[in-house]
Amino acid sequence: MEEMSGFPKELVSRILHLHFRDCKTKVSGDALQLMAEFLKIFVVAAVRGVQQAQAEDLDTVDVDQLEKVLPQLLLDF
Repeated sequence: MEEMSGFPKELVSRILHLHFRDCKTKVSGDALQLMAEFLKIFVVAAVRGVQQAQAEDLDTVDVDQLEKVLPQLLLDF
């Protein structure tokens, strides 16, 4: 099974197809790779937002925590 950015190709394809109106829609390998990278960035941002909220003794993540982690996220990529 081929993996891209830690996400299996089949998983990324399945996630995309869940939202297509036409079940015959096809996705190229390049599009799957791009979506896998978007998912990776989203997950990293979410995890860092949670860590920031925990460091501030908060139970939920809101825009403030995400704004605090975005500069480092931009430097990572």
